[in-house]
Amino acid sequence: MADMPIPHWPGRMVGPVYVRSTPGDAPEQAVFVHGLAGSATNWTDLMDELRDQVTGHAVDLPGAGYSPMPPDGDYTIPAHARAVIGLLEETGPAHLFGNSLGGAVSVRVAATRPDLVLSLTLISPALPDLMPRYGPARVAAAATPWAGEWVAERLRLLPAEQRINASLGMCYADVGCVHPDRIRDAVEELRRRDGLPYAGRALIGSARGIVAEYFRRGQENLWRQAALVTAPTLIVHGRRDRLVRPALAIKAGRTFPQVRLVLLANAGHVAQMELPRVVAAEARRLILETRLGNAPLPG
Repeated sequence: MADMPIPHWPGRMVGPVYVRSTPGDAPEQAVFVHGLAGSATNWTDLMDELRDQVTGHAVDLPGAGYSPMPPDGDYTIPAHARAVIGLLEETGPAHLFGNSLGGAVSVRVAATRPDLVLSLTLISPALPDLMPRYGPARVAAAATPWAGEWVAERLRLLPAEQRINASLGMCYADVGCVHPDRIRDAVEELRRRDGLPYAGRALIGSARGIVAEYFRRGQENLWRQAALVTAPTLIVHGRRDRLVRPALAIKAGRTFPQVRLVLLANAGHVAQMELPRVVAAEARRLILETRLGNAPLPG
């Protein structure tokens, strides 16, 4: 059996959101933003790998994890971006990491507040796609008015174990690599979330926020925002991603001004959880390049 996984990092409220941080006095800060239906614990292993380089702060987006629902009930990408900006204003300029939904949020943050972002690492970012895969199509269906609430209520009738296994099967290239303790953690957390009166609304609201970005036009479109990012950027994408098309990495390579692409043959949608050491090696390279004032080197 694989080594016992490390415990999840301790957390605290920072303003309106819950944040898990690594201890220590690393020379720079990093902020990590999770995807839809995820939480700060999605970054536990990657944060451990990077502890010698950065002090990590993983946020639970509003309504996710241990963060309470926002008073205004706003779960749009711009609203999530404002929450991340609030955290960055506390930490000071930091290396910003985002996965899936968190990748979309991080693009908006980096485009609108370049003063707060030292570098940008995106893992399967949920950027607008005219040819979405099966997973995003299901998100769109769940985001439909009335249908989303009906789907959420039906899903809650299923055992937590069944829902977690289905989620892992969608997000991982190889579910067999997930340690049983991590699966137990996820099941217990889902049961806790089931008891929160706002959990379903938060999930549906964030799903609708992603769908809205797919149809946003003008300068606020996320691809146009990506073209404005000045921070050195790393795009990590799993070739076995069932949720975001790996081909989007090529478009990202043509859009972000300073960017390096890394395609991982044996990863799915959450490469930071499947292959944390591999992702950490690429992130360290970007952090070093940023410190030296170099743009990402190709390859």
